[in-house]
Amino acid sequence: MNSLDMPWLMQLVIAFFLLGGAVVALIGSWGLAKLPDFYTRLHGPTKASTLGVGCTLIGSLLFFSHQQDGVSVQEALVTIFLFATAPVSAHMMGKAALRRRLRGVARTRHMPEE
Repeated sequence: MNSLDMPWLMQLVIAFFLLGGAVVALIGSWGLAKLPDFYTRLHGPTKASTLGVGCTLIGSLLFFSHQQDGVSVQEALVTIFLFATAPVSAHMMGKAALRRRLRGVARTRHMPEE
């Protein structure tokens, strides 16, 4: 079975997830480069990478599941692993930054005392 045998609606859904994931990942990368301090830089890419890579993996899961006439287990496992570990790692990096008393910009709330 090739991708031309796929219904147009399925192709549209897969394209939506792939393009949406790419756009969200691009926005997260832009946030990493432009945001002013560690705390805001941590927030932008963490949320964007989880959503962006998650959407890309869901599009891949749909495509390969349709091609193989069954659920693609690899993409499903990677998606579950990503959604479980990305927020935890971001939380741990934030806690480590607070413990090290990293300075943030003045308008960042709940900064550690000097």
